Amino acid sequence: MESVGSLVGSPWIYAVVALSVLLDVFLPVLPSGVLVITAATAAAASTAAYVPDILVLTLCAATASVLGDLVAYRLAWRGGDRLDRALARSRRLRGAQERLGAALARGGGGLVVLARFAPAGRSVVSLGAGAARHRARDFLPWSALAGLTWAGYSVALGYFGGQWLGATWLAAAVSVGALFAAGAGAGYLMRKPQPSEAG
Repeated sequence: MESVGSLVGSPWIYAVVALSVLLDVFLPVLPSGVLVITAATAAAASTAAYVPDILVLTLCAATASVLGDLVAYRLAWRGGDRLDRALARSRRLRGAQERLGAALARGGGGLVVLARFAPAGRSVVSLGAGAARHRARDFLPWSALAGLTWAGYSVALGYFGGQWLGATWLAAAVSVGALFAAGAGAGYLMRKPQPSEAG
């Protein structure tokens, strides 16, 4: 806890947050959301030696999110037959590909935004979009909106949690709980059958 606290109180927090958010599309177990919230909670405390800037933190997390999505998208696009076979074996990935394709064809990409909050949803959607060869101009604007929405929500949770409960580990824990609750809700909505599927 002390080492995390000292990291949050230094300018290096931006680089660590960016790297964590960038890589968690491939390693969803990385605690990128926890880091963002913890940094925002520290920003709520004006007594820290170094106070992260809320706007910079939000833009840093959002930019890293979009870059991670783009890397996963491009790797899946070029993945070839081996990746196609791996995706074909996964019912979850096949379902996500079908839903994403239908959403992008309708000119909507709310699924991309929703998936950013669901556990491993970002990975499924980014890899699925690339493997299905959806156009980048259809996918990336929604990825940018998803990254900005997720980053803004996470930073707001940490910052306002720190304002209301003080810049303590309790505030960070409550905010992380709210992020996990949003993820559970997003995961439920992603698994819920669509009207066409139910019919």
